[in-house]
Amino acid sequence: MLVKLSSFYFFYFALLGVMVPYLGLFLASKGFDLIEISQLMSVLMFTKVVAPNIWGIIADRKQKRVGLVRLGAFSTFVSYLGFFFAESFWQFVFVIVAFSFFWNAILPQFEVITLHTLGQARAAYSRIRLWGSVGFIVAVAAVGYVFEQSDISWFPMVMMVIIVCIALSSIMHFDEPETVKEENFDDRPFGRQLLQPAIIVFFLTCLLLQLSHGAYYTYYSIYLESLGHSKAYIGLLWSLGVVAEVVLFVFMHRWLQHTNVVMIMLVALILTALRWLLIALFADIPSVLVIAQLLHAMSFGAMHAAAIHFVHQSFSNIYQGRAQALYSSLGFGLGGALGAIISGYVVEFSGYQAAFLVSSFLAITAALLVFYARNHLLKPYSAG
Repeated sequence: MLVKLSSFYFFYFALLGVMVPYLGLFLASKGFDLIEISQLMSVLMFTKVVAPNIWGIIADRKQKRVGLVRLGAFSTFVSYLGFFFAESFWQFVFVIVAFSFFWNAILPQFEVITLHTLGQARAAYSRIRLWGSVGFIVAVAAVGYVFEQSDISWFPMVMMVIIVCIALSSIMHFDEPETVKEENFDDRPFGRQLLQPAIIVFFLTCLLLQLSHGAYYTYYSIYLESLGHSKAYIGLLWSLGVVAEVVLFVFMHRWLQHTNVVMIMLVALILTALRWLLIALFADIPSVLVIAQLLHAMSFGAMHAAAIHFVHQSFSNIYQGRAQALYSSLGFGLGGALGAIISGYVVEFSGYQAAFLVSSFLAITAALLVFYARNHLLKPYSAG
């Protein structure tokens, strides 16, 4: 079962490994300007605001998460076919909305399946999730080499191959999570659980963190290419960041056993602010870029693992689908979309360096929020 879970993460994040570093470059090759690229990237993110929540509600009501994951995977394949025919801005908007509506909805429900499968051993989640990072690394490095040797026009075909692999991996057998009434758990309606101070602070922190990633996910590759770095080198830097993430995931279960999630969040956010500052000021120095990419282990890896555990222990299992979907949609969705738009205008009027300075400010703001609200975040909301 663990191999099946790991293979799904591998292919799901391999797709991200192609899309995140190279979608901006592909759109630039199609003649879109910086503002249009940021708008198209934000469309990709905005679907994360809506899609996971819609699917989360359906999953919690129907309790058929495995079937929904399969439906989402095959619908992603069908809707992505339009990518081969899109030319204009609005055609790309339509295609991106269509395929990402299904693709963005898959992961939160698969997270619930994974945590259910692990049961009491859920601290081992990071050791399953690391295979997603491996998939990202393999995709970034291999595709970077392919694009360097051939042409960025191969981007749609590479994406399609990986989407097919995601669909095929979804048809393997997975155990359907069961809904069991827990004793001594907060049984208030989902909306009222969301109004707890700790939950509000947590989701606001996730929003700020992903806002700070806007410049990175939208313009990092373009920024480095403007400084003379090759596509292959840029791909290696993306891979390096995820290698650091993999190493952290290997040992993350030990960190979680000895440190509370609030301290992990605080450390991760401070180092995230440092990462964006280094990219803003020293992107022309290879050794500094290496250090900045190693900090990806904190800005994504540590924060994501801590967040998954926080959500899982803060909501009863009848709301797990909606809770994980909300984490995805508010952070990676709304935060990512607004981050892409904001960074687009900052780059347009003040340049790439200014965009990463804004990112650093947002990350340190999130760290201060966690520090001052740490007592609320440390309150137990789960009996288990």
